[in-house]
Amino acid sequence: MNKKTGVRTAGVLVMEHIAAAAVEQSSLAGAVRIYPDNGNSPDPLRSMPADALAGQICELVKPLAKGGIAALGVGFPGLTRNGIVEESPNLQQMKGFNLQGALEANLASSVGKVPVRIFNDADATVAGIAAVRGVLHKLNRVWTLGNGIGFGRYPWSEGVWEGGHSVVTTDAREKFCGCGGRGHLEGVLGLRAMRLRFLDLEPEEVFANARAGDERCVEFVKLCHSALAAATANCIHMEGPGPFYITGPNSQFIDVALLDRLVHEMVKMSPLQGSRFEVIPPSDELGIIGAAMNAERATGAS
Repeated sequence: MNKKTGVRTAGVLVMEHIAAAAVEQSSLAGAVRIYPDNGNSPDPLRSMPADALAGQICELVKPLAKGGIAALGVGFPGLTRNGIVEESPNLQQMKGFNLQGALEANLASSVGKVPVRIFNDADATVAGIAAVRGVLHKLNRVWTLGNGIGFGRYPWSEGVWEGGHSVVTTDAREKFCGCGGRGHLEGVLGLRAMRLRFLDLEPEEVFANARAGDERCVEFVKLCHSALAAATANCIHMEGPGPFYITGPNSQFIDVALLDRLVHEMVKMSPLQGSRFEVIPPSDELGIIGAAMNAERATGAS
């Protein structure tokens, strides 16, 4: 662990934007560098070619690497294996791209050899939560609610873990998920999915209208919580109870008390009782720390 060794690493989190920073002792060792830094474009990364996106990550990392870094961890949305992005519904241009290889080659030509490891963005986020809170010895899980829906687990283990694509309804009309599948959690709670469902309203307006009593919006808010509760209950039935964190831009819309009640109705076996939910404000810092820590452990940099 960084805290014992003082190893300097770097972490990157790619979600709606790219954020990077150096990490020491499970804390940021300097300012977070962000691309784009103006925040005016709604989906700045979706239109970038794969090699350009990799190049932009390197541009943020290079100043960090000048002081020497033992490893670089990148939290990236989608299904990644052995450094290759096998699928990324919300950044479809990255499918099949060897992100690890591209980053290592780019950095080697400018700052020297740096071992790189790629992780799912939600896995990076939950690792950061566990590190900052000092609960690395416990099972921690997170839902990240943004353009897509991420599911992260710590301790990290090999697997697909695409919990955002859990099937939470058999309604044939539920076809808003970015991957094209029907009935997925992301097709309900994802930002892109909400905009497709309510072409005349932004998500903030949908939840505000629900509070004002608009029937269509009220029913949708119920669907959101039922869908997230169902996906969580499936996780509990597979791996057992424990804390579930909720973060990301859309976490502001979640009623934890309602979610807890719905999960309690779905999980009845007494050994599986006791899970709890906590909403954590969205933060690049947690994902950066988690990506760096996972990379340090995966590369043996410590």
